[in-house]
This record gives sequence, structure tokens and C-alpha cells, in this order.
Amino acid sequence: MTSFAQQTRFDDKVVLITGASSGLGAAMAVAFAEQGADIGICARRVEKLEQTAAAVEQTGRRCVVVQADTTKPEDCENFAQTALDELGRIDVLVNNAGLGTAVPMTKETPEQFASVIDVNLNGVYWMSQSAVRRMKDGGNIVNISSIMAIWSGGLPQAAYTSSKAAVLGLTRDLAVQLTGRKNIRVNAIQPGYFPTEMTDQQEQEYLKYVSDLAPIGRLGNVDELVNATIFMASDAASYISGASLVVDGGLTLR
Repeated sequence: MTSFAQQTRFDDKVVLITGASSGLGAAMAVAFAEQGADIGICARRVEKLEQTAAAVEQTGRRCVVVQADTTKPEDCENFAQTALDELGRIDVLVNNAGLGTAVPMTKETPEQFASVIDVNLNGVYWMSQSAVRRMKDGGNIVNISSIMAIWSGGLPQAAYTSSKAAVLGLTRDLAVQLTGRKNIRVNAIQPGYFPTEMTDQQEQEYLKYVSDLAPIGRLGNVDELVNATIFMASDAASYISGASLVVDGGLTLR
């Protein structure tokens, strides 16, 4: 029997991560590299991507950097093809790119609402489509949703919560389409509150409120979310598809 440690290795595999210019995406890139993967990363801010790539390469793994806006199907195609050309294969896609807003529904403009849906839902679909076209049998997709898909934090986030709930529906549908026919598993992660650029924009009082509300009594650490993502993408989760893993310190129990 293969050990758990061996099943969570990614030696000779290639992992693509969107939104990897900073925060969670950058941490994921380094962590997957430490597990043996070569990495393809994309985001809109190419200068930040270069910093992530340097950290990946310090682990001894290769890293391909592509500037891309995942709301544009042509950018997704270019990212996937460039990664395939330079790294030779695509095994895992982590759809991490996301946009968060908090606007009262009586004031939110159509453009504001549509921009969030475009990044958080449409971008996930276009990127998945491009990666799957190039994935071999046994590939894997992990979509980063949010606990806001199933839980209200009390902020006016109609666009964000709608988009993240839609990602769960998309995850289930793609799992049905791909798992049996192409042996590609598709799952989602639902993070609670972690220190990211998104939470940096929130009031400290609010972050203390959710920290105190969570049974675990604190915000999550980025490595705790990264570890969950690595597990879901690994062979250790080989019998899991169409599922969503909540990583929130118990916050949604409240």
C-alpha cells in the first residue's frame, strides 16, 4: 500500500494556479513545489508573479509565469498552452483567482456586480475549460469557493456570495461531466477567514468578531488552507469528486 506521505507528493507533475501573484495563490505555488511539482502561475500583475516564481525556483522546481486575465478565454488558452509547451503536461488546476466586494444592494451597479461574477465564476469556467482540453487521464481541478456560499457574515456581499455559491454548483456539474469520462476529479475548497489581501481590506473589529465567533477562536493560518488544497488535489483524495471541503475553524457551525 502506498503511504499517505507518498500519495501527497506531486513528483513529475505540473500544477497550474491562477491568482498566484500574492497571498494564498503564492503560498500554494511554493507548497506544491515543495511537494515535488513544477508550477505554472498566472495573474494580472506580472511583477508580483515574478516574486512568486523566484520563491518556487528556490525549492528546485521549475515555474512558468504568464500574465493573464482569466475572464478572457483567450488568456486562459494562452496560459494553459504555454504551461503545456514549457512544462510538458498539466495534472492539476487550482482556480484561486478571485474578487471580493461589499456593496449594499441598493447601491451596487450592474457593472460592479458583473465584474465579480466575471472573475469568480466565469473565470473559473474558462480556465477549467482550457486546462481540461490539455489534461491527461487522471487530472484534477480544485476550485476555491468560500464559506460565504453557505453562510452570511453580515456584510452586503450579494455579488461575492452569489458567485461563490455558483462555483459550488459548477464544481458538481464538472465532476459529473469529467470524472467518469476523462478521469478528472473536480472539487472545491470553502475557506473561512484567513489573512489575505481581501481580509486586509476589512475592519479589524469585524475580523475580531468572526475570530471570536469561530469555535477555534482565531483566524486561519494560510498553511492550514494550503494543506487542505494539497490534500484535495492529491492521490490521497482519489475517491473524492464533486465535493466541497469547508476550512473555517467551525465558523459555519454558528
